[in-house]
Amino acid sequence: MLSLPRIHRGVAEIPVVHVRGGTSTGVVLSTGHLPTENRLRDELLRLLMGARPGALATRQISGLGRGHPTSNKVFLVEKADGDGADIESTLAQLAADKMEIDWRVSCGNLTAALPLFALDQGLVEPEDPVTRIRIFNTNTGGRMHASVRTPGGRLPIPSDTEIPGVAGAFPGVELSWLEPSGQITGALLPTGRPVDVLDGPDLDGLEVSCVDVAVPMVIVNAFDVGKTADEAPHELELDGDFMARLGKIRRAAGLAMGLRDRDGRPLTGDEIEASETVPKICIISPGPPSPPGSSEEFEEASSHLKVRYFTPQSAHRSLAVSGGSCLAAAALIPGSLAHRLSRGAPSLSARESEHLVRMAHPAGVLTARVRAQLRFGIAEIHQVGYTRSAQILIRGYVPLYGASDDLIRAVHSISTSRA
Repeated sequence: MLSLPRIHRGVAEIPVVHVRGGTSTGVVLSTGHLPTENRLRDELLRLLMGARPGALATRQISGLGRGHPTSNKVFLVEKADGDGADIESTLAQLAADKMEIDWRVSCGNLTAALPLFALDQGLVEPEDPVTRIRIFNTNTGGRMHASVRTPGGRLPIPSDTEIPGVAGAFPGVELSWLEPSGQITGALLPTGRPVDVLDGPDLDGLEVSCVDVAVPMVIVNAFDVGKTADEAPHELELDGDFMARLGKIRRAAGLAMGLRDRDGRPLTGDEIEASETVPKICIISPGPPSPPGSSEEFEEASSHLKVRYFTPQSAHRSLAVSGGSCLAAAALIPGSLAHRLSRGAPSLSARESEHLVRMAHPAGVLTARVRAQLRFGIAEIHQVGYTRSAQILIRGYVPLYGASDDLIRAVHSISTSRA
C-alpha cells in the first residue's frame, strides 16, 4: 500500500504512482491522501503537475505534467463501498498554462492503468486465470469493466501486449464502457439529430454530427474544412486558421448540445471554446479501400475511417479511446456523418450483437468492439470495448515546493491522523 503523506525536512510530500495507460501518462493518488477542502486539493494537484500560468513554455518542468493534455491527468482512486464496483475513480484534467482543473470527463486510455494500480496496492486480489475489476467513475457516473490475465492467480500480468503509438510490449488490459451513451449530456444524440447544420461566421452551413458515447464529441467531414484526415498532427496545429475554425465549430456545436458544468449551469460559448475537455472534436474521411483479393491479414490492418482527433485544444498524436469509442459508435448510427463516410462499416439490426470498427489514426489503427442494436429504428449502444497496454512507471514521494501554510498543515494533519 502507498505510504502516508508526510512533512519531510519541512516540505509537504505526497505519495504517488506515476503510470502510463494506453497513449496517456499521468499520476494515480489515493483519494484519502488529499485534503477535503477543494481549494487545498486543487493547489496540491497544480503543484504536483507543475500547472501554473506560463508553464506551457517550459513544458511543466517544475512538475510531472509535460505540456500536452495527454500527460496532464491525475486519477484519484479508492476502494469502492459496494454498489457493484471494486474501485472508484475520479479524473482531474489539468492544463499546462491554466489554473482551472476540469472534472467533467474521464479518460479511457489512462483508465487502463487503474487495474495495475488496484492490484499493486492490494485494493483487488488477483484471480486465476483472469482478474476482472469493476470501475465506477465519479466524473460521469459511468461504469467500466477491466480484465487482466493473472495465470495461477498471481502477479505479474504478462507483458505481451503491443498497441499503436507505444513502443514495446507491456501488460495488456481489456476495457469495456458499459451503457456509455449520454453520460455527459443525457442522450446518445444530444441535439436529437444524427446531423446538424451549423450557421454563423466561418461555419457556412457546415454539417456535423454531435454524439455522446463515453465523451461528447463533434464529428466533421475533413473535406468540408479543407483537410483529408491524412495530415500529421503538428501540421494541423500549425494551421492557425484551421485551428481557429475548429474552435468556432466546437463553440456552436457545444451550445447546440446544451453542455453544462458539474453544477448544472449551462456553459457559455467562451467557456466551451476554452475548455480542455468538452466537447472533443475530430475530422474524418473514408478508410482506404481493400484491393481485390486482399489477404485476411491486410483486412485486419485496414480501416473503416481515417480520423484526426483533438483533445480539444491540440491534435492528438494517436486517438484517445474515449473519442475512438464515440466515433466507433457513431459509425453504426444510421444517418450520422461517421456512418455516411465509413467504408464498409457493419450495419445494426434489431438483434443486439458485437461489431468491430477500425479507425486509422497517426500512430496506427484502433479497433473498437461495439455491442449495439436498432430498436424501432433507433440505435442503442450497450457496450464499447478495446485493448490497451499499461505500466507503472514509478512509485514514490513528490515534494510540493512552494505549498501554502494551509496546505502544509492539511498534509501534516492527514499524516498524523492516519499514522
